[in-house]
Amino acid sequence: MQAFTQHRGVAAVLDRANIDTDQIIPKQFLAKVTREGFGVHLFHDWRYLDHEGKRPNPEFVLNTEPGCRASVLLAGENFGCGSSREHAPWALADFGLRAIIAPSFADIFYQNAINNGLLPIALPQDQVQALMEACGESQVAIDLEACQVSCGEHCFSFEIDADARHNLLNGLDAIGLTLAHEQAIADHEARLPDWLR
Repeated sequence: MQAFTQHRGVAAVLDRANIDTDQIIPKQFLAKVTREGFGVHLFHDWRYLDHEGKRPNPEFVLNTEPGCRASVLLAGENFGCGSSREHAPWALADFGLRAIIAPSFADIFYQNAINNGLLPIALPQDQVQALMEACGESQVAIDLEACQVSCGEHCFSFEIDADARHNLLNGLDAIGLTLAHEQAIADHEARLPDWLR
């Protein structure tokens, strides 16, 4: 998993509340067995005017400049509600997004995002709104080490669980966390009696 320490990038504004995982990545695109290739289907029903995904909606933010180059998404409250599909953060990351900033997140989506290297930042509604208004002319800068997000004249602090922050800063998913203790695991296994091996 790619470590997240600091990031600066274009932000896209999707000022809608209750964006659910069915909108993030519709069910008909869940058949893939790898994490790649979901970005093209991100927000499919909003991004395209046809079911096949061949006619982009020219008014949807991710189809316009600079939204098509966004690496940060600013959204409304309760982002990622709905089903618990891990494909939602896969699609967001595969599109090129590194962080989502919203007033609140669905719990399962929040954890799935962190587990996949995508930083969810919860800020009060007025601060999210200020970033939405400022990001048209400025890039959003995120510093996970300092737990700050800034854009234009605005700079806001955010909170994140210490373990989640550690994992993101060090690029550790569940497997990476386990492998960080590889020597201790090997030492323990070497001490086991033969009948337990």
